[in-house]
Amino acid sequence: MEDSLTLSSEELIRYGRQLRLPGFGVEGQQRLHDARVLIVGMGGLGSPVALYLAAAGVGTLGLVDFDRIDVSNLQRQVLYSEQEVGQPKALRAAQRLKALNPHVNCRVHALQLSPENALDVLQDYDLVVDGTDNFETRYLLNDACRLAGKPWIFGSIYRFEGQMSVFNLTLHDGQVSPDYRDLFPEPPPPELAPNCAEGGVLGVLPGVIGSMQANEAIKVLCGLGEPLAGQLWTFDALTGQVRTIRYKARKNRPEITKLQDYQTFCASTQPPSPMKEVTVQELQKMKESGEDFQLIDVREPYEREIADIGGEPMPMGQIDQHVDKIARDKKVVVHCRSGGRSGKIIEKLEREHGFDNLYNLKGGTLAWSAEIDPSVPRY
Repeated sequence: MEDSLTLSSEELIRYGRQLRLPGFGVEGQQRLHDARVLIVGMGGLGSPVALYLAAAGVGTLGLVDFDRIDVSNLQRQVLYSEQEVGQPKALRAAQRLKALNPHVNCRVHALQLSPENALDVLQDYDLVVDGTDNFETRYLLNDACRLAGKPWIFGSIYRFEGQMSVFNLTLHDGQVSPDYRDLFPEPPPPELAPNCAEGGVLGVLPGVIGSMQANEAIKVLCGLGEPLAGQLWTFDALTGQVRTIRYKARKNRPEITKLQDYQTFCASTQPPSPMKEVTVQELQKMKESGEDFQLIDVREPYEREIADIGGEPMPMGQIDQHVDKIARDKKVVVHCRSGGRSGKIIEKLEREHGFDNLYNLKGGTLAWSAEIDPSVPRY
């Protein structure tokens, strides 16, 4: 970061309320002005993070996202409007942030972070903020930041609960704080990995967690207070309860020497056999011909209320309670919203219970709506 004062008179007026803060002043604002922050994921968490860091005057924001705006995003991704549906998130985010604060330089990285590009993307930034929703990218971020010597701020949301922490931060005594692998040494089994698209999320929750991530970013960049390094901050939106859990670096944790294949790392330890599938057209013919088969719906009850194509309800989280109800003497078709959860359930049932007659509905209810019955809502 630069030492010379480069704030304009307009910026001094814009940030006046921050300049008045004890221990912040012009020096703190100059630190923000000179800072370069990379935000990975411009969705529910990335939206409040980017808005508040831009408003606070962080000089350079890198915006990483390869996705496009969908109408289902608007319930929580407050950077975007209905008129922008279908447009690239990173590009629209940059335009919105520049409209909010023209003094901020926005760099658009319209790509998916990968082991091949992560270190190149990270190298120009002082701090990384995680706005992602999957374990593969979090372990990638962690290892890339370890290799590059960058601190990063983790955030996670699911249904009514959220959590955050600061990883890989150089402390006042020169020690480096614990990282994601100290808190979560191994990813959960794929069939238990939470997903907001499938499990849902309260719209205001990413606003709470993302705002806290922005707060931690400002503390780290300005050297203020006590960052949440070595501490997991959790929030329950239903009770308003906040907890802070302290944790330490694991002894003899493995050294990170290179980036790896994180999809394989986060997948099941047992290599799955090729999964059998049926298309929605094939399922329609099976129904019309009166074929004897079993159809199972592993979605949540509220999802069936929105879009129902039939099937015995056996929610993903309760599947072990329904094993005895699953036929072994005929074809069984398992479906969910898009085919992801049903595929995980089939892998679990084959691995743990020896089923060999399970078929995944390719594309789930979304494909059924698009290709068979448009009256079925695409939620």
